[in-house]
This record gives sequence, structure tokens and C-alpha cells, in this order.
Amino acid sequence: MRNIATCYSEHAIKVSDSYCSGSSNQAFQSQNLSPSIQNAVTCIYKVKLSTQNQFLIKLTWCKQGFSIGISDSKLCKIFRVLRNTKGSKTFEPCNSRIEMFWDLSTAQYDIGPEPINGFYVIVLINSELSLILGDMENEALNIEKVGNFSLISRSEHFSGNSVYSTKAKFSDTGTCHDILIKFLEEDGGLKNPVLSVYIDNKNVFQVKRLQWNFRGNQTIFLDGLLVDMMWDVHNLFFNPSSSGDAAVFMFRTRNGFDSRLWFKDKNLETKEEENIGFSLLICACKIQ
Repeated sequence: MRNIATCYSEHAIKVSDSYCSGSSNQAFQSQNLSPSIQNAVTCIYKVKLSTQNQFLIKLTWCKQGFSIGISDSKLCKIFRVLRNTKGSKTFEPCNSRIEMFWDLSTAQYDIGPEPINGFYVIVLINSELSLILGDMENEALNIEKVGNFSLISRSEHFSGNSVYSTKAKFSDTGTCHDILIKFLEEDGGLKNPVLSVYIDNKNVFQVKRLQWNFRGNQTIFLDGLLVDMMWDVHNLFFNPSSSGDAAVFMFRTRNGFDSRLWFKDKNLETKEEENIGFSLLICACKIQ
């Protein structure tokens, strides 16, 4: 599937200020539907060591445990860890020494595959702390050298009905927000649904006549940032037998008012990618 951002025109962007207009409980009153099931979560972290060397760490949570990939200019190593285990691993690909420590033996989970507490995952690259997750890190190691790492991308895969619920933090200094995406049935059920997006129980925007507006984008203000929200539900209406995702949603922060939704010039694209912000991608399989 091609990049979702390439499907839209910059002239079609609308800026929504409804996030500040007050709360709405319509999302929870319209239908008694439970959120879809979260099957997998993939997070990509950007790491910058004191030597200025940069790495990407890709961590995917699933019901069996997690897999982790570490790369510099090319993929270096992929390692898989089973659920409810504790251990460590050291390997030296790409002329770098990578040390991993994890403890999922007492991890607690909500409805998704990602643990919420009682665990830790730690990655050291060349003896510098490059990633630390969980709430038990103080019991694991005493580490002096700490590299700079940040979450730049998060992807979530769902299956089930037409309600997708998650949480996201769009900046290091911002707060964690509740996000709810829902198809509200109208005039004949799923043939004429309304796409509704809520953040912290507040109605951000709605898209009616979704069968004609199956791709689109909206820009919202959040934590002092411009955040582009893009959707693609083409397969939901026109390719229902597809084995791929029926609905795709993306939230992506902009670096400033001059940032573009997509890139026409390759040099501009390369320059912007160096300062890329945070993106949240939600993929849902066919809605029953």
C-alpha cells in the first residue's frame, strides 16, 4: 500500500478548532459497542549517542511477546523475546556492541499485547543507554552513560468492530491523550456511516457521506502543535473482500506552520525527514 500522505491534496486541508469548543459524550451514547481488539503495536525510537552516531530501534509487541530490530544505515539485528520471560542478550553487529535486558515475568496487561506495568526493557549500544521502557528499570541496572532517544512512530493494528480506542503523546512535553475513532451508523447503517474523531472525550470533527469522502485529511491543534489527521477507508466500501486493512488512520505532527503534508521535491523531503516529528498509525482489518 502506498504512503497514505500521497493520497491527499494540500489544498484540501481544513484546520479544526473544535477541540477547544467543549466536551461531548455523543461518542459513548450513540452505540453500545466495545472497542476493537488491539493485536499488535510497533514503536520506532530514534537514538543519538554521545558519539553522534544514530540508530533506529523498532520494537513490536504481540501476544507471544515482542521482537526488536536495531539498525544504523541498514538492518543490523532482529531478536525475539517470549512473553513472561526474563533475561539478557549481547551481540555485536555493524561494529557496535548491543546489550539487551528484559523482564516480562511479572508484567501486567490491559486488553492489548503491550504491558502496562511490572516490566522493563533496556537496550545499551556501545555501553550507552539507548532505550528504557517499563516501571522496573531501577531494579535492573545502574547506568551512567545515557544516550538521547525519542519515540518517532507508533503503529497499532486492530480487529473487530468499528470503534478504535488508544492513547498517544504527541510531544515530549505534552500530555497523554485518549483517542477514539468511531463509525456512527446513520440512514441505513454502515452504508452511510459518519466518521467521528474524539480526543479526551471532545469531538474534534466528523466526516459525513463517508462513502464519497473515503479519503481525506483534517488538521487540528493539540498541545500547541499542528497535527494532521488522515484517513483511508476505501477498502471498507469498494474492496470488502480484501485481506488487507479496511481502514487506515494517521496522526502526524508538523514541525511548524511551513511544514507540508506531503513532499514534491526530493531534496525537501530529505531535509524534512531529518527533523521528522511523531506519527501514530492505526490500521484496522475488515469491519464485520
